[in-house]
Amino acid sequence: MTPLSRALLAAAFLVPPGTAAPAVAAPGCVSSVPYTAGRDGYDTYRIPAAVRTRAGTVLAFAEGRRHGPGDSGDVDVVLRRSPDDGCTWGPLELVAAGRGDTRGNPAPVVDPRTGRIVLVTSFNGGTVDEAQIMRGEVAPARSRRVFVQTSADDGRHFTPPREITAEVKRPGWRWYATGPGHALALTRGPHSGRLLVPANHSTAPPDGSPDTGQEAKYHGAHALYSDDGGRHWHIGFVDDSRDASAHPNESSAAQLPDGRVYISSRDQYGTGPGHRLDGNSRDGGESLDRPLTVQHSLDDVPVVQGSVLQLHGPGAPLLFSGPSVRTARRAMAIWRSTDGGAGFTKALTLSTRPAAYSDLVGLGGGRTGILYETGASGPYDTIEFRRIPAAGLAPPRPRPILAR
Repeated sequence: MTPLSRALLAAAFLVPPGTAAPAVAAPGCVSSVPYTAGRDGYDTYRIPAAVRTRAGTVLAFAEGRRHGPGDSGDVDVVLRRSPDDGCTWGPLELVAAGRGDTRGNPAPVVDPRTGRIVLVTSFNGGTVDEAQIMRGEVAPARSRRVFVQTSADDGRHFTPPREITAEVKRPGWRWYATGPGHALALTRGPHSGRLLVPANHSTAPPDGSPDTGQEAKYHGAHALYSDDGGRHWHIGFVDDSRDASAHPNESSAAQLPDGRVYISSRDQYGTGPGHRLDGNSRDGGESLDRPLTVQHSLDDVPVVQGSVLQLHGPGAPLLFSGPSVRTARRAMAIWRSTDGGAGFTKALTLSTRPAAYSDLVGLGGGRTGILYETGASGPYDTIEFRRIPAAGLAPPRPRPILAR
């Protein structure tokens, strides 16, 4: 790298937070840091989600937690926009204000029919927490609710949050969370154009049970979907069987080349080995071919959210991202599958530092981006964006057989 290139690369990471970043990418840009704890009025940034718009802008969403790292409290949904595939970032923008309450779990998706950005998020009162909600101690108005927003100008402005809780939350469900991470737009098959949002929930114990509802077995996964660009929503598959070996929780989805939807879910302390569950849907996310079951090729992943992304092109792999130390949130890695999620092989470890939630996004030029929580002292110090060339994730080519 020339001295000029090194200088330009360094400049890309020295833009003060809250100011517009240079619109020109630095040559050889590999990574950037759109969110740093303690800046722009927020104690902590968490729960990354990323999409690339029709115009080529990368939108990096996160929760801005004002007064501490906890999941509840005064929490906003915030956004930074990148015109150059994640090398530089514009100023921080407020998308959904908590105003003392909690707005989070951003699940954005680009509508393939219109190019609009559709953002689904979750809400609860800022003075209540997940445990209280799972125990059924919170009134509906302060409990988990679901909202949708849209942007028709490449993510510069969003409509006010519009509530859709009645459409997508069943009676008896207590906890509820959209995503987190990008949602999915189906682009092939009979449900092409459908917007599919993986989500999770908890159920109430049966009448007469001594359980509180906070036990792991009451976790479940489901999907919500819209066939009209986000105006109306429906509940898709639901997996909350209370099987002791698997407790599906935070989920992500990708559409495979054959049109099936692949679902990957966090296992919330099931009794079986491994912390990742998966399954498929052949009807656009309305039902599962089978209950979500342990994916043993991802046994190195701890109990944490993960992201999946199907790359495009002949033989392109399905990707999964998550930490790669079974007992700790550390060492963010990317795995690839060349058989539609039947098995995964680790393709790349980004670093050995603490790391937690992540989201994968396709970029221009065959690159893949990953927006992920990481830091030197803990996994929530920053949210970093890494650009990875296609060669870094592709399966190795078979070695030629030499004639004797």
